[in-house]
Amino acid sequence: MAVLRSYRRFVVVVWQFLPLVWGYLRDRRRFVLFGGKRRVTSEMRVERAQRLLDSLLTLGPTFIKLGQLLSTRPDVLPPEYVDVLSDLQDRVPPADWADARVVLEDELGPVDEAFDDFDTDAISGASLGQVYTAEVDGEPVAVKVRRPGIEDLVEADLRVIKWTLPLVVRFVGEGQAFSLQSLADEFAKTIREEMDYAREAEMLAEIRENFADDPNVVVPSVYEDYSDSRVLTMQYVSGTKISDVEELDRQGIDRSAVAETLERTYLQMIIEDGVFHADPHPGNLAVREDGAVVFYDFGMSGRVDEFVQEKIVDFYVAVANQDIDAILDALVEMGTLSPEADRATMAEVMELAIQDARGESIETYRVQQIVGKVEDTIYEFPLRLPSNLALVLRVATVVEGVCVTLDPDFDFISVATDFLTEQGYREESIKQFATQTAEQFQQSAQSAVRLPQKLDRALDRVEREDLHVRADLEDGNGVVDRLARRIVLGLVLATSVPTTALLYVTADLTATGVSAAFTGAVALALYRSFKKRRGIRTTPQFTRQSLRDRGGD
Repeated sequence: MAVLRSYRRFVVVVWQFLPLVWGYLRDRRRFVLFGGKRRVTSEMRVERAQRLLDSLLTLGPTFIKLGQLLSTRPDVLPPEYVDVLSDLQDRVPPADWADARVVLEDELGPVDEAFDDFDTDAISGASLGQVYTAEVDGEPVAVKVRRPGIEDLVEADLRVIKWTLPLVVRFVGEGQAFSLQSLADEFAKTIREEMDYAREAEMLAEIRENFADDPNVVVPSVYEDYSDSRVLTMQYVSGTKISDVEELDRQGIDRSAVAETLERTYLQMIIEDGVFHADPHPGNLAVREDGAVVFYDFGMSGRVDEFVQEKIVDFYVAVANQDIDAILDALVEMGTLSPEADRATMAEVMELAIQDARGESIETYRVQQIVGKVEDTIYEFPLRLPSNLALVLRVATVVEGVCVTLDPDFDFISVATDFLTEQGYREESIKQFATQTAEQFQQSAQSAVRLPQKLDRALDRVEREDLHVRADLEDGNGVVDRLARRIVLGLVLATSVPTTALLYVTADLTATGVSAAFTGAVALALYRSFKKRRGIRTTPQFTRQSLRDRGGD
């Protein structure tokens, strides 16, 4: 029965996405079966992104969550799609109270007996659950109830995504195929975890314990006796929505200080604690009158293993020191940057990113210049996103957006540098650098002693004509393969042209026509081998720059 439902959902999903697929095929071939590529403008992408947004809303909770995740993945979608999908929120009306009550009473028993008071009007209706207010022992609480029947729908949709993915990756490059696979794995894992309220309660309690002594961070407590796998009862903590800057100003709250608290909190979660709240959009963050930041909804939360923590520290230390080579090394070691990427070009990209993070203005001509280098030198998208880092990147990008909303001139690097210095990470990196330098000096001294002996032996072999050189040619981009293909096609064309002329003089028209058709096909293949070029066709977007542009408009 579950598989049959998945088949029905597959048909519905394909029908919804068919116009977008058809448009994409026409982009690759103007008339699908033949013709050159069609030029896709930014306006066309925005229009298609809106159509994608409507399709996701039509398909329901699972695909709304997928759209929210896609909005944080610039390695998968063009920037126009990311911009449109970033506005996607849970636009699902709450389920009927009668249906929600069945779930609640299956877990906790009769509502009137479990709670002193219960407001049956939901204060929040999300894709996977909805939140009500109630009272327990005279204290206000928030009760999160999983949406009725959501488990079967999610499992059916996950099967559809699994069936569809092999078809999609056939039409994209290797880098995007990698990102799509990691995205699918991450999405299946996170949406199942988000439906498990018992896990959410555990994560919430652990994070609350980590910040128990920090007056600037507020995490609601869990009422364990009123919680289960489908119901979560928490302390109700009120506050002003973190993006409501006018109300924060009216209350006299220092928005820059709030932004600093938010970044420091996430740095501690990711670098020190290894467990973090992974959904920091403005609807899940509030500010109390004393300036403390309140965190809601821990359904999307994650853990960071020690290896990733170590590499993230290396990355942040390199950023703090503005050591571009160390930044690129850290990205390669984390698996987010291809080792074959053009380091010189990527270094310039990182310099721009650091300028942007510091709030400095970026010259348009320099951006265009670097984009030109990217298009000329990088033939596969060099940035990749392993699944164990996807949630971390989501947090980083969303937190940046929230902090810029609070303070447009907020300096992320300065705050991160101060945090790393206070925690001793920068001093450790300096000691580690000194130790590595000493080891390298020792190895260099040993090599200098051994080098004359090895050089003498090598020269002896040269004199005896016994020296062999072995060379391996790496061709990750297929340059040699394309060159060989062109040479072969050129040779075939060079012989087929005089052959066709000879047949025209000595043979009948049928043989001449066949030879001419073959010659034309070879000539066309040779022409297309020179014309075909793969590259990145995108316009880089920098958060602060785009914000200033919009503000100017």
